[in-house]
Amino acid sequence: MIRALLRLLLASLYAIAGVLHIVAPRPFLSIMPGGLPYPEAIVLLTGVAELIGAIALAQGWSSTLQRAGAIGLALYAVCVFPANINHFALDMARPDNGLGLAYHIPRMFAQPIIVWWALWAGGVTDWPFRRRHN
Repeated sequence: MIRALLRLLLASLYAIAGVLHIVAPRPFLSIMPGGLPYPEAIVLLTGVAELIGAIALAQGWSSTLQRAGAIGLALYAVCVFPANINHFALDMARPDNGLGLAYHIPRMFAQPIIVWWALWAGGVTDWPFRRRHN
């Protein structure tokens, strides 16, 4: 029951983020590391990826599809981590420190938790809750 609720919560958060990437891309464009080609297309496609992953994770008729969505969202969280680091560096370089350390430090620590959450909620792993069989 808890896993299902947390799976739906994570899927909802990713769906909201996906919609925001598509309808309001400017904040995402502003934190994208420089040198990447076609930043507008990247932000749009990341929004689409979040929506597809959220739908796959949330649906209840196929555990295979849920696991695929979970793996996709976990990989997505790993792939966007450089943008989070870039946002941190950009903010800390501002005279007012932007959103500050109170925002960025927890966000850095949250990223691996989000990766685990996707994998656990999607049934890819039971760690650390599974019992050892001796």
